[in-house]
Amino acid sequence: MTKSSKPAPVHRLALRVRELAQLFNSMDPTPFLNKDLDPEANTFIETWAAGYAPGSRFHITIHLEQWPADGDPSEMLTAAIHNHFTYKAERKRLALNHLLQQGRMSLAIGLVFVTLCLFAADAIGKYGTYTGSSIARESLTIIGWVAMWRPMQIFLYDWWPLLRQIRLYQKLGSAPIQVIQGK
Repeated sequence: MTKSSKPAPVHRLALRVRELAQLFNSMDPTPFLNKDLDPEANTFIETWAAGYAPGSRFHITIHLEQWPADGDPSEMLTAAIHNHFTYKAERKRLALNHLLQQGRMSLAIGLVFVTLCLFAADAIGKYGTYTGSSIARESLTIIGWVAMWRPMQIFLYDWWPLLRQIRLYQKLGSAPIQVIQGK
């Protein structure tokens, strides 16, 4: 069986806003090109895009009721939205790197600790024959393996949601943006 060469589906989002300022965070003093999107606009776009399969592509159309007096805002809006999501992708990439670094450190510590616990449990098993030594041996074995919980959680489960967010932000950071005057 061969994998289908069918292109990824393109999903289209139509945002309707009265004016440009609705798209941007009013508390951000930087120029439009570097501005953060308004938290509600950001959440809306992310939630919409996250609802589609990971291989999807996106196209965003912004219907702008009040066209700015200084001309066509298409280029500025495209750059601002792309910069916003590219920056978010980079921040998530840094968070992923930090998580994996923490996972490696936790794994090293966990392996040393579980090894020490298993050696101690083995020593107690060889030299102790009373009930208390059996409880101590089993307790050390359990404690040692519980120390491996966090590194295993990181390497088995915690990293892939971050990777999915990075990919989503990268796709939104390169999505075609179209600005249309009117409703």
